[in-house]
Amino acid sequence: MPFGSPLKRLQSAPKHQLADPALAASLLCLSPSSFINEEGAHLAGQLFESLAALAVRVDAQPAEATVSHLRVASRRHEIDLIVQNYANRIVAIEVKLAEIASDRDVQHLKWLRDQMPDRVVDLVVITTGEYAYRHQDGIAVGSFGLV
Repeated sequence: MPFGSPLKRLQSAPKHQLADPALAASLLCLSPSSFINEEGAHLAGQLFESLAALAVRVDAQPAEATVSHLRVASRRHEIDLIVQNYANRIVAIEVKLAEIASDRDVQHLKWLRDQMPDRVVDLVVITTGEYAYRHQDGIAVGSFGLV
């Protein structure tokens, strides 16, 4: 939840991420092939999001930025990762287990930009895709070295 957020109805329950999603996969005895069948397919998205959160936290730490998530209590809007610097500037990130970002994948990011236009400096969707590009709404999309 961003510090000094003008947003109302924010949910305060934390979202927990493992330090390393490979640890969870190992503890569950999941192999790479497990993620394409019933055994582990339902966990692939969660573990991919944990991997993205780990990478973002590593990059944010030298800049002394915080990494959190945002969820409105009604669950109408949720954003996977909010990176906030000392000046309360925000980069909002969605993580999608897909090769490209759809209009639906960016809707919450656009909502946040509308709510906090002076604080949001960039919006990003991390995907499994091969290419990095800007979505038609100006939102950055790409794997950014995760896959």
